[in-house]
Amino acid sequence: MENKFKESLLDKNTLSVTWELVPGRGANEKAQLTAIASAEQAAKGGRVHALTITDNPGGNPAILADYLGMEILKLGIEPLVHFTCKDKNRNQMESQLYALDRAKVRNLLVMTGDYTYSGFKGRPKPVFDLDPSNTLQLIADMNKGLEVPGMKGPTYHAPSDFFAGAAVSPFKSTEAELMVQYYKLKKKIQGGAQFVVTQLGYDARKCHEVIQFLKVNNLDIPVVGNIYVLPYGAANVMNQNKLPGCVVTDKLLAELNEEKSAADKGVGQRMLRAAKLYAILKGIGCAGVHIGGHNLKYEQLEYILDKGEELYPNWQDLVKEFDYPQTNGFYYFEKDEKTGLNTDRPTNRANRPLDAPAGAMNSLMRGMHSLMFTPNKMLFPVMRSMYHAAEGKKKAEKRLHALEHIAKVVMLDCKDCGDCAILDIGYLCPMSQCPKNQRNGACGGSLDGWCEVFPKEKKCVWVRAYARLKKYGEESTLDVPPVPPANWDFYQTSSWSNFYLGKDHSAPLLGIKPPESKIKK
Repeated sequence: MENKFKESLLDKNTLSVTWELVPGRGANEKAQLTAIASAEQAAKGGRVHALTITDNPGGNPAILADYLGMEILKLGIEPLVHFTCKDKNRNQMESQLYALDRAKVRNLLVMTGDYTYSGFKGRPKPVFDLDPSNTLQLIADMNKGLEVPGMKGPTYHAPSDFFAGAAVSPFKSTEAELMVQYYKLKKKIQGGAQFVVTQLGYDARKCHEVIQFLKVNNLDIPVVGNIYVLPYGAANVMNQNKLPGCVVTDKLLAELNEEKSAADKGVGQRMLRAAKLYAILKGIGCAGVHIGGHNLKYEQLEYILDKGEELYPNWQDLVKEFDYPQTNGFYYFEKDEKTGLNTDRPTNRANRPLDAPAGAMNSLMRGMHSLMFTPNKMLFPVMRSMYHAAEGKKKAEKRLHALEHIAKVVMLDCKDCGDCAILDIGYLCPMSQCPKNQRNGACGGSLDGWCEVFPKEKKCVWVRAYARLKKYGEESTLDVPPVPPANWDFYQTSSWSNFYLGKDHSAPLLGIKPPESKIKK
């Protein structure tokens, strides 16, 4: 069965077009009826290659994207379902993927998802069991034929046919934020992402940066640029990061404020702005565009396509109109003064100031881990022998675990997951210090280095980790293959014991093997 969205993205002679629908809360409300009516228009029009369906956007409950995807598929147009990690554990994700596979809904945009915000009788518990890198690995394994352990050996499921992509946000102001975004992007691609969709922003140079980054890293994967028809009200919300990750600068907001006083309340200017961005995204080499906007009509979408194509031959002249840098914003590449975009020369990061403190606690943690948790260093064999001797002796194990827990709660607010990830993130804990428990890199919701959930209160833990490592010239240690998800078999067990006895996810990376059995043969 052909997949027109996949074909359009992989065809070098076609600019793929996706249109975002936000069906909202409820089953038979106006929002859902409008979404289906828009889908019918798009299917008849023949110019849209896929309709994207959001998954509980803003952390609020909404109709399951999967079901609308099935309805849309019946209309003769491909759905692109947002598949987020915030509301489901890994088993529910797998179950959902089986249902999508059976329904022939194959296109997925895998994302971390917004932090859960509202629900029945209060804020719901966030899940974030898998992150996008791990989820993409699951999907890639399902495409090969998922191996399932059994009593009589493994069995293999029939291969699925998912076309799964990932998101990336180049619209970050600090070095640390941007670098961890790109490190995580590489993990997503290694995990199995087959295309990339950018987060929302209006800085042409940042849009181009993603294309350049993939090119210099020899990553041949199609990029879909994001276009949102931006009214002042939505822009004001984005400017305050109340739609985390969507970036509208003060300069752009001021322009929109002036435009809304026009007779048409600024509609003409924002439609033209979207068409100009279409032309630029096509010009810089995007394989597709993702178009959204509150109450955007199909006729308006056609205008963006037509006007964008009309403007495309002179797209380079439009770049200067999308000059919206963030205050003291960092760019991965040096600027190309001729085009207003980027060269292929990375910015020299060596002498830039750190984006977060890296003081005494960082030095203490580094010293402790150098002595105690580095194979072949001074205290490692002593500690390993002690935990080996205590193995199976409940009282001894309990005492050691209690001492460990007290120390780690004081230093790291440890949640006792038993499968410690602090070695992967600059001796910081993503399980206690990231509300989304991100073990493979930052989500896209931070602003100016601050956590999406605790703005102006807590720095993103990945920003802090990057700063800690950069202080010693070790920031590239974050640029590694995907880290496995937490193994909940180890919950409320000793992570030190699991480490020294070669049981946790760090063991194979460090060459730590389980000690030989105490039982003589």
